[in-house]
Amino acid sequence: MTHFKLPRSAFIGFDNIFDELDKLSNQSTGDNYPPHNILKLTDNKYAIELAVVGFKESDLELNQQDGILHVTGDKSSKYLPTDYLHRGISGRSFKRSFRLSEHVEVKGANLRDGLLVIELERVIPEEKRPRTIPINQFVENTHDTNQKNPQFLSENGTQHA
Repeated sequence: MTHFKLPRSAFIGFDNIFDELDKLSNQSTGDNYPPHNILKLTDNKYAIELAVVGFKESDLELNQQDGILHVTGDKSSKYLPTDYLHRGISGRSFKRSFRLSEHVEVKGANLRDGLLVIELERVIPEEKRPRTIPINQFVENTHDTNQKNPQFLSENGTQHA
């Protein structure tokens, strides 16, 4: 993994992003259980696939808090036989966390054939979406009570109300 240092002085108001990146880069990369995929389905839709073979719906829990999606699997050991000749399929408990970007919402989850698929969507609020601003369309200024009739200049430079 390549490490690089960004010039923090060039970015104002991005402190939380830099702190989050620092925290992520300092985390240990040791435990990657359960294996997972992160898919980009469209520009605003994503999916997380977790391989949770042997887990039932009642063994899994998903919750979202403060922009972090937590996936917990707790498989009770009383259901597992104790005399394995070989155990190649892990059924251990786990907790995975995924940091979600601003405006990303969990839309649902589905457990089928040993895969837990979590559907995500970026829902951009109306006030953050790009919009076209019409030209030569006057919107009356309600804050200026002195101006009764706004004046515009026509294409030939003459003034009209």
